[in-house]
Amino acid sequence: MAASGQQPDQPGALWYPSPNFGPRRDGLTPSLIVLHYTAMDSAQAALERLCDPVAEVSAHYLIGADGALWQMVAEQKRAWHAGAGEWHGQSDINSRSIGIELDNLGCHPFSAPQMAALERLMHGIMQRWNIPPSGVIGHSCMAPGRKSDPGPRFDWVRLVRQGLAADPAPGTAPKDVSPETFRKAAHAAGFTASADDAALLQAVRLRYRPGGRGALVPEDLAALGLQGL
Repeated sequence: MAASGQQPDQPGALWYPSPNFGPRRDGLTPSLIVLHYTAMDSAQAALERLCDPVAEVSAHYLIGADGALWQMVAEQKRAWHAGAGEWHGQSDINSRSIGIELDNLGCHPFSAPQMAALERLMHGIMQRWNIPPSGVIGHSCMAPGRKSDPGPRFDWVRLVRQGLAADPAPGTAPKDVSPETFRKAAHAAGFTASADDAALLQAVRLRYRPGGRGALVPEDLAALGLQGL
């Protein structure tokens, strides 16, 4: 794709413009970072799709498995990466967020160069837009049941340790937990998109307990840090 006069917002990023963007609506500015995996065979294949006007999808950034960083949409613009969903009762996540795609199929660990590039990028975005760690979410967080990225192999704990994602400070697990109590706690934590019990449980586990399996257990509620509700 031909280069343009646009300069990337993030130092070190390669400008690879996508036509798939528009203005942020209602005067909104970024308050969230949404993390995705591409689920494609290569970063180049992902770039081509994210820049294809027929596909009508995009993201602000793509990070290759080798740590290469491309910017496709200017941060002040609305990229088309999140789709339908909600977080903390707010919809139109595209107008509220910066979207970052990671070259990964979703079934294997994210490479060290890729994670290092992600951390540098997130530091920059969070400083430019004053986004707190609590504003960093996965695609699955705002679209339970519809999306599962960045998936169970993504290292959220690593981001938490660097102050790049929120830590709910889980406490002692309660003895019993009902679906109603779990849903109330999940909603308070931000998981307000419409979802059945199974999809909501999966979304919370993908973010906080990726090793969790089976039926709802007290540890699922404790992971939200809201077991006192």
